[in-house]
Amino acid sequence: MHTQTYSNRRRELETYFDRTALEAWKRLTSDAPVGTIRATVRAGRDRMRSTLLDWLPADLRGKRILDAGCGTGALAVAAARRGADVTAIDLSGSLVELAAERLPADLGPGSVRFLVGDMHDPALGEFDHVVSMDSLIHYRGDDIVGVLAGLAARTQYSVLFTFAPRTAPLSVMHAVGRLLPRGNRAPAIEPIAERTLHRKLDAEPRMAGWQRGRTQRIVSGFYTSQALELRRK
Repeated sequence: MHTQTYSNRRRELETYFDRTALEAWKRLTSDAPVGTIRATVRAGRDRMRSTLLDWLPADLRGKRILDAGCGTGALAVAAARRGADVTAIDLSGSLVELAAERLPADLGPGSVRFLVGDMHDPALGEFDHVVSMDSLIHYRGDDIVGVLAGLAARTQYSVLFTFAPRTAPLSVMHAVGRLLPRGNRAPAIEPIAERTLHRKLDAEPRMAGWQRGRTQRIVSGFYTSQALELRRK
């Protein structure tokens, strides 16, 4: 069941990406020239995507993958080219439309199905692996764990996700962002201390059959994000 904080933030994100940020994300996720700040973000996202893909099996033929918060679809395409049947979902209809427009004609042995909706929806079915890159960073810790528990219940092998680690520089950027006029800013990132996230995961009964695996923090200029692997015991 969704909490009120999860539902409220989901609506904010949907509005932001559909109405405010679409053009910026078109450029950020393309080869178009961008400014220095966005270039560091692009580089960080590229490194993070490569990290998460490296944590998946090299051969994904016959595997079902959920790209939870697919954005413009780069990770989904890469997984499909390794053989995966990918369900790629995002709450932003505009980003999903852009992802579908960019979908290459040749995906090799895999496939991609793009959907608009909530990654948390149990109607999506069951998967072998779930990947959620920079999609949960806008939610509070309890909501992150709630979503992960729901996803884990429908996942056979691993859940890979990223969170915003609570660091001094990121906390400063977070505080400054909250000072901007509401109409001019993205929904705030919600940094969480790594130990706090681990404690919340350990305390969640629905995660009892899961264990933490690899972790990797990527810092690239204005981009800071940390990947964490959850595996079935």
